[in-house]
Amino acid sequence: MRKYSNLDTKSSRAVRVEAATVLPPTAGPAAGPQNQELNGPDLVAPPLQRVSASYLFWITVANFGASLALMVPLSYSLAVRISQLEPGHEEVLGYVTGTAQLIYLVLSPLLGVWSDRLRSPFGRRTPFIVGGALLGVVAVAFIAVAPNLLLIGVGWVIGLLGWATAGQGIQTMLADRVPEQQRGRASALTGVSTQIAPVIGIGIAYAVVKSTLLVFLVPALVGLVMILAFVLIKREGSSREIVRDDTVSVKTLLNSYVFNPRKHPDFGWNWLGRFIFFMGLYFNTTFGTFFYAQRLHIPVVQVAGIVAAIGIIGVVAAMGGALLGGFLSDKLGRRKLFTLVGALLFVGGAVTEAFAHSLVQLIVGSVIMQLAIAAFSVVDQAIVFAVLPNRAEAGRYLAVVAFAQKIPSAIAPLIAPLIITVGAVGADKNYTALYLIGAVFALVGGLIIFTKVKSVR
Repeated sequence: MRKYSNLDTKSSRAVRVEAATVLPPTAGPAAGPQNQELNGPDLVAPPLQRVSASYLFWITVANFGASLALMVPLSYSLAVRISQLEPGHEEVLGYVTGTAQLIYLVLSPLLGVWSDRLRSPFGRRTPFIVGGALLGVVAVAFIAVAPNLLLIGVGWVIGLLGWATAGQGIQTMLADRVPEQQRGRASALTGVSTQIAPVIGIGIAYAVVKSTLLVFLVPALVGLVMILAFVLIKREGSSREIVRDDTVSVKTLLNSYVFNPRKHPDFGWNWLGRFIFFMGLYFNTTFGTFFYAQRLHIPVVQVAGIVAAIGIIGVVAAMGGALLGGFLSDKLGRRKLFTLVGALLFVGGAVTEAFAHSLVQLIVGSVIMQLAIAAFSVVDQAIVFAVLPNRAEAGRYLAVVAFAQKIPSAIAPLIAPLIITVGAVGADKNYTALYLIGAVFALVGGLIIFTKVKSVR
């Protein structure tokens, strides 16, 4: 009989659970009937137990670190580096980030399958979290000194692969460990950390703006330290005692990229709604640095201070949206309503920014959008955990869920340069059209989740 080694949530002592007595892959009334399926006898999900407040704190710290290290290049430092080498060619940022996202998109399910099956003294997820962070630090240091755009592109492919792998490993640990009744607050805490990470990260980068190397390296090192603190203080424990007879075949790897939406309709509808919402989000955030520079008539290199100031004001809104959405959705047992509210707020913020030509208008629009993104993201993450087809393969299925975010992050930056040039006058790009299109996408995504997902209230 197969056995699974799992950490107790209140100690580092390994608990061995008989596969025959393992609880269903998810627990709680919101889990839905889809979640009863196991994908074969080779991987069995351990039972979920309530996690401690300290565990939620440290995993939130780690998520903040990974988000900070990933988002500072995306929202600021890559734009600065590209403007140093090729001023006036801001569309290159879309091509660099989009290409990196596409490559990670292809690799992420394979990493998920590997993570689900890894046997090591450090656990299944920890090697990917730490290894990804170390790879990310090396990559951003390389970008800072790269002499041309081609090498910057290569460096960001490696950097994104590293930091995104670390972040995905942290999210998978939430699916591994957090029960249904705590998912809203867990998603809220990690969601808040994700929202405020770029703001604080850009503030850190701006403090060392005179050194390009430090602009890239300091946020990455801060992120690495936070990740190491989590994995050392809340050790995952060994996964070497997982007993299984399976081998990872070519068919297994190919299957890891897909799922059956007819068999798992709620997982499928939530995936589609999430995909469309994030298309709208990435239309409106990819060119944020250049957008602010154009609307405020300032050089790109000076935008960091403005973005940091606007972001700090929006931190309270993001925290409020995430915490209220997450904790209230736990308390009320309702998730979908909060995703729809988030989508509607996003429309309001996007429209405000689309027609903004002053700092005050930009602040108002940005605050509304931060509130919206936080409210939508944290509650939808709880929905994701509830509708996973098989929690025993959380790494694989969360990689598939990540497609709903990664595909837009790859496609939107490639499409957006075309949109901003339509109707452009002189050097000014058409950001109004870009932001309005993003608002429409976000609204449609929220409506799909609200009307089509049935097993979650």
